[in-house]
Amino acid sequence: MSLFWIVLGQPGRLQEMATSKKLITREEWEKKLNDVKIRKEDMNKLVMDFLVMEGYVEAAEKFRVESGTEPDIDLATITDRMAAKKAVQCGNVEDAIEKVNDFNPEILDTNPQLFFHLQQQRLIELIRDGKVEEALEFAQEELAPRGEENQSFLEELERTVALLAFEDVSNCPVGDLLDMSQRLKTASEVDAAILASQSHEKDPKLPSLLKMLIWAQSQLDEKAAYPRINNLSTATLEDPRDL
Repeated sequence: MSLFWIVLGQPGRLQEMATSKKLITREEWEKKLNDVKIRKEDMNKLVMDFLVMEGYVEAAEKFRVESGTEPDIDLATITDRMAAKKAVQCGNVEDAIEKVNDFNPEILDTNPQLFFHLQQQRLIELIRDGKVEEALEFAQEELAPRGEENQSFLEELERTVALLAFEDVSNCPVGDLLDMSQRLKTASEVDAAILASQSHEKDPKLPSLLKMLIWAQSQLDEKAAYPRINNLSTATLEDPRDL
C-alpha cells in the first residue's frame, strides 16, 4: 500500500514524478516512501475495520486486546449479523428475517426494498423445493400487493414467478435466480442494512485502498519506470530494471 499512501498523503508527488517518462531507481523510490509518515494507529484501524466488516469476531477481539484498537461497533453484534447473513446464504429466509428483527425490528420496517427482496428470496426457495402451490399462494398473498404499489417490485415478481413456467429451469432465461449468486446478493443486502443501522459503512476500507493502489500504479506506468508492487499479497517492490 506504500504507493497509495504517497498519493493520499502527498498528492503532488504523483504529478511531480509523472511529468516525463523516466527511470526511478529503488533507492530513490524507497527514499520517497520513507518520507511518507503513516501512523500505526491508522494502520490498526484499517485492520480492525476489515475484521469487523468480514465478521471475524474472534480475530477482532484478539486484535483489540493486542493493539489497543477499539472497534467502532460492539463486537458482540458481529455474531448476530453474520448469523442473519448466513441464514440467507443457506436458503433459510424465514430464520434470517427473524434474526434481523431480533437484531433491530426497525431495519425491515424502514427498508421496504430489503423486505421485498427477502420475501422474493422466500418465493425462490419455495420454487427451488418444488412447492408450486405454496409458491403461488405466497406470491399472491405476500408479494403481489407490494408489486401493485411499486413497479420495480412488480417486474421482479413477474420475473421470479416466470420460473414456474419452465420444467427445466437450468435453461430458462430467468434461471439465474436459482443460482447461489442470488442468495449471496440478498445476503449482502441484509449485511449492508444491518451495518447501516449501526451507522457503519457497508464495505471494508482495505479492498478500496488496494484498488486505489492499482489505479495509481496504472497511471504512473504511463510516465515512469519505477519499483512496482505486482504481488499485493507480499507487497514486494519489483526492480524497474527487471520488469
